[in-house]
Amino acid sequence: MKLNKLLTGLEIKESVNDLDLDITNIHSDSRKIKEGGLFVAINGYLQKGIDYLDSAINNGAIAAIVEPDTDISKLPQSITYVKVENTRKSLAITSCNLYDNPSKKFKLIGVTGTKGKTTTTFMIKSLLEAHGLKVGLIGSIAVYIGDKKVEDTDRTTPESVEIQKHFADMAKENVDVAIIEVSSQALKLERVTGCDFDVGVFTNLTEDHISKNEHADMEEYFNCKCMLFDMCDIGFINADDNTVIKIKDKNKTCKFKTFGIENPADIVADKEKLKITPSVIDFTVHMDGKNENFEVPIPGKFSVYNSLGAISVAHEFGVTPDEMRTALKDLRVLGRNELVPNKLGLTILIDYAHTPSSLESILESVKTYCKGKLICAWGVGGDRDSKKRPIMGEISGRLADYTILMSDQVRTEDPLKILQDIEVGVKKSGGKYTIIVDRTEGIRHAIEVATPEDIIVIPGLGHDLYLERNHVKYPYDERKVIAQLIDEMIASGEKKPIN
Repeated sequence: MKLNKLLTGLEIKESVNDLDLDITNIHSDSRKIKEGGLFVAINGYLQKGIDYLDSAINNGAIAAIVEPDTDISKLPQSITYVKVENTRKSLAITSCNLYDNPSKKFKLIGVTGTKGKTTTTFMIKSLLEAHGLKVGLIGSIAVYIGDKKVEDTDRTTPESVEIQKHFADMAKENVDVAIIEVSSQALKLERVTGCDFDVGVFTNLTEDHISKNEHADMEEYFNCKCMLFDMCDIGFINADDNTVIKIKDKNKTCKFKTFGIENPADIVADKEKLKITPSVIDFTVHMDGKNENFEVPIPGKFSVYNSLGAISVAHEFGVTPDEMRTALKDLRVLGRNELVPNKLGLTILIDYAHTPSSLESILESVKTYCKGKLICAWGVGGDRDSKKRPIMGEISGRLADYTILMSDQVRTEDPLKILQDIEVGVKKSGGKYTIIVDRTEGIRHAIEVATPEDIIVIPGLGHDLYLERNHVKYPYDERKVIAQLIDEMIASGEKKPIN
């Protein structure tokens, strides 16, 4: 596509050299630029994109979009430059133009919230597919087109150019609906700018992502989340979340519908008929003048809220209650309150909880139906917010009957130091605990001490299938680790399998 056409919709402050160029690819990562490329030199928190201009040119860049304060006269004059007010927005808009605005070719659903985004998107996908629709999904775990997994992902919402490429592939595959997890950072950093959203879902809002490189405070965090609904026709929001519900006062352009348990809502679950067990949630929803019963194999009250958000969207798309029942009954989401089948008949849950609010949520939920001891085996990632460590330690010590502290994604930190930071909070709670640095040995210990009445919760990795140490990712699937440990215990006679 010609560069001058790619620039449609941008606020251009200055351009130097030829705009009548054939551009074949766009990126803000100089390493991913190819011959005929447009390099967008975005300033990050620590680095300036313009510092990678030479790399981009060497890889084939023939044009660059630069920040408004860039002195173009000091740059190599062999390529074309376009100075804009907002480089991040420019990356998104040019990407939309390059791929012919693919999100206009299908219905687009965005899901935001502190917790529940991944589970809700998978639920919506399953429900819509039960209705016969072809669905694409971009989220924390992977990118899917129908039943095909396109690639694994390592962030909640990809960069804008990658989003548009995935949407273009979905359009070629004739999807009817695409679903995308939308993080607050994605909204703040313009990653979904230009996306043609039809429906938005707001699951909940709790404290998270407050740091110098993310959001200054909860108000900014909430306001960024709300930006999604400036782009939507219809928004489905949690009526039981006192912060989320405030969006109705902020936004007068989106048509809002509500879901909940405690408060009146358009889609409401009967709290008197709500049943939560170690393996399923069973709840009744009043919908279209009838009471409809649903069963979902993801335990926890928060799973009811995720289900209600998904059911609300599905109802809008005409999915029948029978189709919903079938889809939800067999649902599985990797690393999201995931039950791990095992030969000992133990209740073992793997979850992605890695913040104080998410850890508290899953432990409080499990505690309501745990008949024996609640065993929490976990750690936190290195090179991340260390202030949350003692807070999470206190939560685990207070809510779990036994806490096993073990390594998570240590990255470049000392694993023992991370666990000692958590230990401060566990000690404060007075809860029983132990430290076993090696993650596999920590899991082994949890299985050794557990009885069939107990519940083992293993938060942290969730869908991650690796452990990262010193910039190297080592393969690590907790499901396989659990199976192997149990096989060893059975073989040694330490444990007996269930019949």
